[in-house]
Amino acid sequence: QVQLVESGGGLVQPGGSLRLSCAASGFSLKPYVIGWFRQAPGKEREGISCIVNSDGRKDYARSVKGRFTISRDDDNDTVYLQMNSLKPEDTAVYYCAADYSTIPHLLSRFYEIWGQGTQVTVSS
Repeated sequence: QVQLVESGGGLVQPGGSLRLSCAASGFSLKPYVIGWFRQAPGKEREGISCIVNSDGRKDYARSVKGRFTISRDDDNDTVYLQMNSLKPEDTAVYYCAADYSTIPHLLSRFYEIWGQGTQVTVSS
């Protein structure tokens, strides 16, 4: 069964950090672009970062640039999203997704495989 599994979400205070992980089951992430998306209640899904696994090219949304860092671990075939300086407005369900491509982009409609999501809550 082909699936993505996110982990690492939780409750954190404003200014804190979390690291999300995205691991694949049943396939390898290597030929894919891996994107991170988030959706807050009542809001549209937002693409926040992506990485081309074959060459490491990255892209970030303006809302997270300078605070979030995407990276890959080839040995463990996992993609991470390090989130620093978290704000209450970062509260959302975070999803990772895979697109069989070599072009970095944050267009959710082109991502074919999605994880189940992990909740991130930023609150004091």
